[in-house]
Amino acid sequence: MDVVLTAGGIPAPGEPLYPYTRGMPKAMLDICGKPMVQWVLDALSGAQSVENVVLIGLAEDSGVSCAKPLSFIPNRLGMIENLFSGLAKVLEINPAATKALLVSSDIPAITPEIVDWEIETTRQMDVDLCYNVARRATVEARYPGSRRTYLKLKDMEVCGGDMNVVRTSVLSIDTAVWQKLVATRKNPVRQAAILGFDTLLLILLHAVTLDEAVKKATSRLHLTGRAIISPYAELAMDVDKPHQLELMRLELARRGSQ
Repeated sequence: MDVVLTAGGIPAPGEPLYPYTRGMPKAMLDICGKPMVQWVLDALSGAQSVENVVLIGLAEDSGVSCAKPLSFIPNRLGMIENLFSGLAKVLEINPAATKALLVSSDIPAITPEIVDWEIETTRQMDVDLCYNVARRATVEARYPGSRRTYLKLKDMEVCGGDMNVVRTSVLSIDTAVWQKLVATRKNPVRQAAILGFDTLLLILLHAVTLDEAVKKATSRLHLTGRAIISPYAELAMDVDKPHQLELMRLELARRGSQ
């Protein structure tokens, strides 16, 4: 499967990571001697099921590399534009591609095994979007003190993962609702409000299961979808705040010393 890897985010003054980035892309934050995005590229390099990688938001002279064929495309106006331009590049490289793996550059703890698990788990699923979540218990057992944001549902508490699979045909979908969802991606309740008052009310009352929530959300987006409960907390451990950056530096330093 081909991969779209997003690395275009630049923290603005006042945002938690700005003192660490000072105008450079978050993807280039140093973690144990190499850019954060390079840890992700290393995981993709070692994954047997990855064919091509499209990297959005960094230039060829950024110094990052991948063992798989790597294409660079410039940052667009926003996340949705980046994802859609990445999917278009995937189809340019491989016109027969029906699905692509979407990965964020700020989950540096992922491994080749996790990437292969994601692709193999979703390969035969006949839906437009396979969306990863991790249970609160899974994340907190693996990363105590990470202070993620969780959505409380009837059957479990979850947070979203930053590695998902989409059909390339989503390029034909109107992006208006997608733009709103991306703008509120760190606030599940606001996302639910965009998808409809009934969905918001049910979630506030903790009256829907994960499968029911996905069915309601994807029907509003005119998509088919499925939630994947990941056993890997690494998919949900994105670096948004300084304490999460330090947590990743400690973990990957230990990994490097083994």
